[in-house]
Amino acid sequence: MTATPRPTIHPYTNPYTTPMSLTKFESEIKHLNTSAEAAYERCADLRHLEGLKERLNDPAVQSAMAGQVTEDKMADVRKYVNDITFDRDSLQLASPVGQLTLRIVERDPKCIKFASEGAPIQLYVWVQLLPETAGTAKMKVTVGAEVNLFMKGMVSKPLRQATDGLANILQLALQAPTQTDGAAPQAQ
Repeated sequence: MTATPRPTIHPYTNPYTTPMSLTKFESEIKHLNTSAEAAYERCADLRHLEGLKERLNDPAVQSAMAGQVTEDKMADVRKYVNDITFDRDSLQLASPVGQLTLRIVERDPKCIKFASEGAPIQLYVWVQLLPETAGTAKMKVTVGAEVNLFMKGMVSKPLRQATDGLANILQLALQAPTQTDGAAPQAQ
């Protein structure tokens, strides 16, 4: 009678943990009233997004967003955006889970890729930009999170909302200023 060998478990693996997998959340496609090249230039150097703080406090922009976002959500957005700091390659923001940094890891005129630093779960953000016409573009934001099966249920709704919110904020930031915005284009 031969004994059945016991399975060997690698000493650094835990057979009771659930493996992590990349879960993706995609925004709806947003239409920009600027060319894909101009949107890329604004997004590839994050310091160009600093003007977003002023635009969110503009009454004309607030009234335009009133149909899309409730007033209490708009107050939360303004609070988070006003606390964001930008440099060329990264942005730092306070989130409900602590200080979070999103750093650009790849630049391409059709897709800018970010990775998180300091987050409790690894996050990735892809901002895809494609031309529609000579003066317009379309944008889609995808957020990927490295989560296990159990955490997926807990983080899916907040990450889906964050993806849509990020797409709305980027749409506002990347749009060419219009007459109703009350803002004149600034030379960079």
